[in-house]
Amino acid sequence: MSLLLATLDRPAPVLQILLGRDPALWVTLAWDVMLVMGVFLGLVSVIGFIAIWGERKVAGRIQHRHGPNRVGPVGLLQSLADGIKLASKEDLLPGRADAVLFYIAPYLAFAPVFTAFLALPFGPDFVFDRTLSVSLLWVLAILGVEVIGVILAGWSSNNKWSIYGAMREACQLISYEIPLGLSMLVVVLAVGTLDLLKLSEMQSHGLQHWLVFRQPFTAAAALVFFIASLASNKRAPFDLPESDSELVAGYHTEYSGLRFSLFYLAEYNAMFVMSGVMAVLFLGSWADPFGLIAHGYAKAIAGGQRWTPLLWNVAAAGVFTFKCAVLMFIQMWVRWTLPRPRIDQVLHACVKVMVPASLALLLGSAVWELVVAHGSMTERITQTVLAAAGVALVVATLVLIISAFIQGRQNQQRLGGPWPAGGA
Repeated sequence: MSLLLATLDRPAPVLQILLGRDPALWVTLAWDVMLVMGVFLGLVSVIGFIAIWGERKVAGRIQHRHGPNRVGPVGLLQSLADGIKLASKEDLLPGRADAVLFYIAPYLAFAPVFTAFLALPFGPDFVFDRTLSVSLLWVLAILGVEVIGVILAGWSSNNKWSIYGAMREACQLISYEIPLGLSMLVVVLAVGTLDLLKLSEMQSHGLQHWLVFRQPFTAAAALVFFIASLASNKRAPFDLPESDSELVAGYHTEYSGLRFSLFYLAEYNAMFVMSGVMAVLFLGSWADPFGLIAHGYAKAIAGGQRWTPLLWNVAAAGVFTFKCAVLMFIQMWVRWTLPRPRIDQVLHACVKVMVPASLALLLGSAVWELVVAHGSMTERITQTVLAAAGVALVVATLVLIISAFIQGRQNQQRLGGPWPAGGA
């Protein structure tokens, strides 16, 4: 009861803007229910809808083909057609499966991912719970529950391929949570907070304040975090739990219909959540590179304006979503570029490479914070150099993507032209 009352009594800036006064208790409760049932459920569905279409288009471009281009404009409604198809399929249960565990496993895999959205700061006021001071630790812990659903799905199916996939997921996720958590600690050690909202506010005044540019060790920690997040999300080249060339479909081989779709919905939304956490930890969260959003929001609040802060929050949510979309695109790019390693190679990379590297970065970050004073000339020069290198890397990547796209448009795509002379 005390936890419920603490949750209901938290500040609600958006409600204050809409109502022009502090909201009543029942209004806050109704607002929270509306956010969860309306906004977050809709957001999860839209992310899965667009991400599945985007994955197919990215794969098509990389493999020099069209991808979805028949259902709706540029094939955008293909995900909707697939959803209708899955809803109409029979919900099968293997003959010797554990029915209870088999049925609840998809929901155990999906629920933690959905819950993690509640801690992401989409804007200065666009966060569900402003009082969650350990939101970074909470997101990491709640996403760890997803492995239980995967293990139950594999075990309850009574299928040896499903069990192999579930056991791979267990050892892979548990192993890579170590470098994932240590890379987070590099940032926590540098700034001294586990609050995602405070981390966002610290980086809101321009590109040079983004934590990826704070010191060389946080820049390297961003790379470690990204690689570990691929393994955490079962994304290629770490898709051993569902590798179709070895295990048919891994832990969800026996699933069909909507239960099958829940696993994919959970995977793509987990990509968004981990991308959001990376954006908050390293890439300025909802802040733009020039600090315009933070400046405009603070000016609107100081001037006592009512609706302008809400507009700045909407702009911040757009920037945050754009950063997450870019990181998801990179994950898709990696999937369709790199080959899948063996499971022993995956674990060797974690235990012999990622864990020692993350420990070295944690030690280096501690020494840096001890030796280099905050606000000193050394820190400012380092941030400027790292920011310049980051901007140069982004520009070079954009040039590479644009040139590849232009070159691809000039070439004839597979299955897009007439049959070659002399045969079908």
